[in-house]
Amino acid sequence: MAKVSVVIPNWNGQQELPACLDALKAQSLQAEIIVVDNGSSDGSKELLYGYYPKVTVIPLPRNIGFAGGVNVGLRYATDAGHDFTALLNNDAIANKNWLEGLVEAMEASPRAGIVTSKMISDTGEYLDSTGELYTIWGLPYPRGRREASTSKYDSLKEVFGGSGGASLYRHKMLAQIGFLDEDFFAYYEDVDLSFRAQLAGWKVLYEPAAIVRHHIGSTSSRVRGFTTYQAMKNLPWLAIKNVPKGLLRKVLLRLSLAYLLFFGRAVVRGQGWLALKGMGRMLRLLPKKIVQRRRIQKKRTVSPRYINSILTHDLPPDARGLRSLRAFWWKLRKKKA
Repeated sequence: MAKVSVVIPNWNGQQELPACLDALKAQSLQAEIIVVDNGSSDGSKELLYGYYPKVTVIPLPRNIGFAGGVNVGLRYATDAGHDFTALLNNDAIANKNWLEGLVEAMEASPRAGIVTSKMISDTGEYLDSTGELYTIWGLPYPRGRREASTSKYDSLKEVFGGSGGASLYRHKMLAQIGFLDEDFFAYYEDVDLSFRAQLAGWKVLYEPAAIVRHHIGSTSSRVRGFTTYQAMKNLPWLAIKNVPKGLLRKVLLRLSLAYLLFFGRAVVRGQGWLALKGMGRMLRLLPKKIVQRRRIQKKRTVSPRYINSILTHDLPPDARGLRSLRAFWWKLRKKKA
């Protein structure tokens, strides 16, 4: 029987943790629950030690980010000899059969390295994610986000990537491709891992029967400009590390336009300095990412043509500014023709 664990990274999530942990205690498939506390100061650790004695708690002295905290938990699970580990946000509440559904899908598909969940809003009104997609514009986005929670995404299928908020990972795959990139800190580190999995020949599955309710943005909203800084830092790295040579120029040209538009939007929102800081950090670590790229591409077992076939050849649905620019460009081209 497979050994399974669930890793929950936590930073000042005292209010959200009880519902998350109580739902895990009621799962149809029991697993070791591991909470990695990222230097919380809100009483999270006291809550865990006082009310959840069966939960494995790994306290850290400071916040090392989602990626760093998760990696601590993954290393613990690896040392414990677990076969599969699920990641779950501290503000997510899993349905009773969530973990069992993920494990059954994983065990039925030997080439599956990641199985991701159907994530819906905490109210149940709309979808949060049914798998992560990556576009030819170098922009990732959650499939189905903000769409009505209907039966549209009720089929098991391969997707580009799994959300780090509620996905199961095969340790055999992690031993081959490595854990999350801690330089990302938060945002797109799960897409980066999924991209590396795809390049190494692993598959990512979406299991619609594995359902969690998620309070979207409850952690990131506590820090003003957090999303702006992380996006400006991480988006270029995601492409530079992972996109194969035959596609890289095409992706980077489009991403450059999107990047400039994001920067302009940040300035308008009064977050220009944070955007500049994110860009500066991105450039400082760019040589390191190029070195990582060489290692990743050297181990690639699939063709650029295959990667091209699993990309989304369109903009994310909510990229309204870019869609307007693209429409204007097409209009100009038609006039010239």
